[in-house]
Amino acid sequence: MSVVGCGYLGAVHAACMATLGHDVVGIDTDKAKIDALQSGDAPFFEPGLPELLEEALATGRLAFSSDVSDVRGAEVHFICVGTPQLPNEIAADLTFVDASVEALLPHLAPGDLVVGKSTVPVGTAERLTTLSDEADTGALLAWNPEFLREGHAVKDTLHPDRLVYGVPAGIEGDRAVKLLDEVYSATMADGTPRLVTDLATAQLVKVAANSFLATKISFINAMAELCEATGADVTLLADAIGHDDRIGRKFLNAGLGFGGGCLPKDIRAFMARAGELGVDQTLAFLRDVDAINTRRRERMVELAREEVGGSIDGLRVAVLGAAFKPNSDDIRDSPALDVAEQMRAQGADVVVTDPQALENARTAYPELSFADSALEAATGADLVLLLTEWADYLTLDPVQLGEAVRQRRIFDGRLALDPVVWREAGWVYRSLGRP
Repeated sequence: MSVVGCGYLGAVHAACMATLGHDVVGIDTDKAKIDALQSGDAPFFEPGLPELLEEALATGRLAFSSDVSDVRGAEVHFICVGTPQLPNEIAADLTFVDASVEALLPHLAPGDLVVGKSTVPVGTAERLTTLSDEADTGALLAWNPEFLREGHAVKDTLHPDRLVYGVPAGIEGDRAVKLLDEVYSATMADGTPRLVTDLATAQLVKVAANSFLATKISFINAMAELCEATGADVTLLADAIGHDDRIGRKFLNAGLGFGGGCLPKDIRAFMARAGELGVDQTLAFLRDVDAINTRRRERMVELAREEVGGSIDGLRVAVLGAAFKPNSDDIRDSPALDVAEQMRAQGADVVVTDPQALENARTAYPELSFADSALEAATGADLVLLLTEWADYLTLDPVQLGEAVRQRRIFDGRLALDPVVWREAGWVYRSLGRP
């Protein structure tokens, strides 16, 4: 098989497919990335991926190339390129998807299966099928959405909670299902559920799932605002309503909100596509979901200003976390860096630290200052902000850290610390949604 696009999704998918016993070639136009992968170096941080790459490359079943003609001989071709948000618009940019399919067309043989894994607006697969038919390749097209969580991508690929095949009707669909069953035979042997759908449904699954999760997060963050206004505790509220199995406790964690390269852009692209289909009011609620999420970042800055009397100008602020979530070096739409930049713009001397994302953050935010450790960042600080809940930060000794700061004020943007422990160590502890 071939995997076109060796970014986050593609590199993980290629390595995992080789681990499952397939012969895989990963294709990408970025030669530096290809050279790194071929040497066993992951171009991003993902737990377990370096070891997986090394093992798969050693077997000879995995190779990487910048020459798309190397896909010849493969029977199944996965499209794993990015679909970022268009500049100054909320719609998805399908440039990389279209380019990947067009690059594949001259090298496809009759009976080959092209499988989209990228998150795309519904209707994209149907359009690409027409493109393939016009090229008269004799190839089939299916859609097999991914459900990876950054920080858990290897596990989620090797042991997913479900497989979804979007296939055309009739004999072509039957052949597509047969080939995909061969691809995922080891996965299915572990008992992973498999759902076979039409193309449209398969394309909707990922964006619908992400929209639901984003809505759940923004709901509990809306409740956090009410808790702040009334003196209630949003963590206890989440525990109480989470016991209802119709609601569940997962993704009911209030705090700074979501970021990254998926949820924000996917819900916006979903709204844009609904507008194109003439049903924009159906997803109008996602505007509020997006707005609530953005407002959490502004509220964190307001909370800090309130605590110090209205202005952070001239204060030293230590920001613990730059990645949008722990176990990742991804800073795309990072709430932590958004807050850091807002505070810098208001005159604070901001120092950011992160176990994995410092290099990316330095490149994207050269106006900020950076430190290699939490202790270094906090030295002389008037405020400490926990904005990414890395395990390293959750186990910090409040007494030791207290000796480094100028003033013991900590703002827990992820509601991940024990307020009692920090207050007993002499800290002023504040968080979003707690009294």
